[in-house]
Amino acid sequence: MKLEIQNISKRYSSNIYGISDFSITIEKGILGLLGPNGAGKSTLLKMIATVNKPTKGIICLNKNNIVKDPNYMRKQLGFLPQDFGIYPNLNAYEFLTYIAAMKGVGGHNLKPRITHLLKGLNLIDAAKKPIGTYSGGMKQRVGIAQVLLNNPTIVIFDEPTVGLDPEERVRFRNLISDLANDCIVILSSHIVSDIDTIADRVAIMKNGTLITHGNQENIIQKVRNKVFETTIKKEQLSIFKTEQLVVSTSRKKNQLIVRYIADNPIDNSFEKEANLEDAYLYLTKMN
Repeated sequence: MKLEIQNISKRYSSNIYGISDFSITIEKGILGLLGPNGAGKSTLLKMIATVNKPTKGIICLNKNNIVKDPNYMRKQLGFLPQDFGIYPNLNAYEFLTYIAAMKGVGGHNLKPRITHLLKGLNLIDAAKKPIGTYSGGMKQRVGIAQVLLNNPTIVIFDEPTVGLDPEERVRFRNLISDLANDCIVILSSHIVSDIDTIADRVAIMKNGTLITHGNQENIIQKVRNKVFETTIKKEQLSIFKTEQLVVSTSRKKNQLIVRYIADNPIDNSFEKEANLEDAYLYLTKMN
């Protein structure tokens, strides 16, 4: 199983590009796609999912050009966009049965499959209530269930944890980890904690371009020996931010503990172990 994206661009007008000369090869496992809002993540995913066509470039799944033959991708795809639609008057069983019919999924295994997904996503108790009565997080979990109905071999999630509480996020990550052995999973987010616990590889985007990609350790290596912590007075923070790349702050009585990235630390700083969030912030701010 291999997805090859070769020099694709998406142009909206003569000089405005959503994606520019983007290339990456993705194999089985979980790819975490990170980038700030507006980086082009959704544009890229819609082209992979054959919702939109690239202005130029090629996308191949197992050597099949899916720009020319989108049905090859669609038969194997599970896709959750940011703005998926629901039918509020249907309950979860009815909605998923309808989506299954749209995908050509049926047979005697369908109902057990739906029940299995609803249990895995903690929706079984509400399964016979109208979806219109669900919370935002519950609706998102129904969306995740419909993605997995057809046992896809390539699964794309665009900001899937929006609206999920911390317990639901953990449940979602466990579900995705179970898929990773047999599928290509692309998980897009601007929240690093959604990615760092489960992704085999990470790609970081900004302004429609690929900044870097690889395993997490190699990406974190880019900020090794550059992450520090120091304590400052609260009134010093605004000036400190103009001089250093601040990752986070926390209060300690009348002072602030500041985590920051620098080539040359200030006095009274302590070096800290770098993580993916440090690398992400560094790469998106410095490129």
